Amino acid sequence: MYPSPNRSLYTKCNTNSVIDKALLHASVACHKKLVVEWVAASDLEEITAHETPDVHKAAWDLLKGADGILVPGGFGDRGVQGKILATKYARENQVPFLGICLGMQLAVVEFARSILGYKDANSTEFEPETSSPCVIFMPEGSTTHMGGTMRLGSRRTHFQVPDCKSAKLYGNAKFVDERHRHRYEVNPDMISEIENAGLSFVGKDGTGRRMEIVELQNHPYFVGVQFHPEFKSRPGKPSALFLGLIAAASGCLEAVLQASGKMNKVLINGMANGTAMGKFYQNGNVYSNGNGLHH
Repeated sequence: MYPSPNRSLYTKCNTNSVIDKALLHASVACHKKLVVEWVAASDLEEITAHETPDVHKAAWDLLKGADGILVPGGFGDRGVQGKILATKYARENQVPFLGICLGMQLAVVEFARSILGYKDANSTEFEPETSSPCVIFMPEGSTTHMGGTMRLGSRRTHFQVPDCKSAKLYGNAKFVDERHRHRYEVNPDMISEIENAGLSFVGKDGTGRRMEIVELQNHPYFVGVQFHPEFKSRPGKPSALFLGLIAAASGCLEAVLQASGKMNKVLINGMANGTAMGKFYQNGNVYSNGNGLHH
């Protein structure tokens, strides 16, 4: 753990300036100094432990020292098992977690493997013949013309549980419009079994069959979303779910949740002490100033 007011966030992807900025917006709102450690998810995998044990250990040391974990969206199977391992670590060790798009899908896969006992649970994106398909190709998609078949743009998500963390972070809204970019979705045939085991789908589309937001019960902050909340984050108006992640990692989530629709007042009055400042670590280099990040 890094000493307050510094907050360390572990993320698993290559540089993504949109996510960088969304994290910064949220950290400034929480009056926290942000330290982001980028780690290749494949470095967490067992094969790396055999091939380059020092790299494997360094990756796990970073993960275990983080105040929060973020798994962003992505395509392809590189590092998938590492992302699942990091998600499992966050779930089991009560570390604040945000999974975006693929990150949400892998959170469901990890839960099915570890809690439901489906050891072969997977997404059909990575294992088309899996006997436990937790994530499937969307019915309206085309398997031959991939370029134009993604579910894109702003879509409405309806909250199913009014007092869930996500709804509170959005100001107790009944629905929210966020941007999407995906071809795969959580298998609706497995929802009941997953929810009965404690992973709740608190946000769904208008049909009620497409899962949009998932939350883990009895966890400080474990949220997965099918959409990309980072796209609508702005200075002075951070993404609600990024704010939740930073607040949870900083120990001030309850103040934000209790404020609900009065969130801005709480932030302005200083729910936490410290100077708003961003710091970003990447490839051994540090970029920081009082107002934002240098790239």
